[in-house]
Amino acid sequence: MADYSDLKAVFINCTLKKSPDVSNTEGLMKVSQAIMDKQGVATQMIRLVDHDIAHGVYPDMTEHGWDSDDWPDIWVHVKAADILVVGTPIWLGEESSVARMLIERLYAQSGDMNEKGQYGYYGKAGGCIVTGNEDGIKHVAMSVLYALQHVGYTIPPQADAGWIGEAGPGPSYLDPYSGGPQNDFTQRNTTFMSWNLMHLAALLKRSGGLPAEGNSRRAWDDGARFDHPNPEYR
Repeated sequence: MADYSDLKAVFINCTLKKSPDVSNTEGLMKVSQAIMDKQGVATQMIRLVDHDIAHGVYPDMTEHGWDSDDWPDIWVHVKAADILVVGTPIWLGEESSVARMLIERLYAQSGDMNEKGQYGYYGKAGGCIVTGNEDGIKHVAMSVLYALQHVGYTIPPQADAGWIGEAGPGPSYLDPYSGGPQNDFTQRNTTFMSWNLMHLAALLKRSGGLPAEGNSRRAWDDGARFDHPNPEYR
């Protein structure tokens, strides 16, 4: 069996509920976390709403008029992780406002470059977990996973999982008799997502990340055009 003990994973829960309130999203995220823990991955769960995160698209918003901003401290853990799993509830068919804030703050770091001159998220794997009691898992996952790949994360096959109850008011994932923790479809997708994230992160890490040919921002700025057919147009 493969060894994943050199990997780090950060699970960021974008619930609207502060601790110690029960988060159904966190309940499902912990299933994925437990799978990775058993494989020796160093995991960490962060509930973003418990922290003072400023709005904005800069690395440290205290440099742009905000009195405080905990994002730079959280960024240290995100930067060190090989895997990022974003968890969010569904509200009005969309990811939570906290999830959008997270994406904006991730975007703030997207211009950072690694030692190859690639964007800094290259070589990292991303996934998404969604819960709620209204439709929209695939729509929310589509939005979140698009954002992750756009800033540079690599998305493995079947990188999303979720659970929803009946449409309209009803039981949430962790509520008694909801059926959420026993749902075979959710169990299967969460398991496959977790393993695919570990597989991909290990492949990327042990191969030194993505090759830099054709995608190095530093080389592009230095004049390389990587066989673009119109190199004279600059």
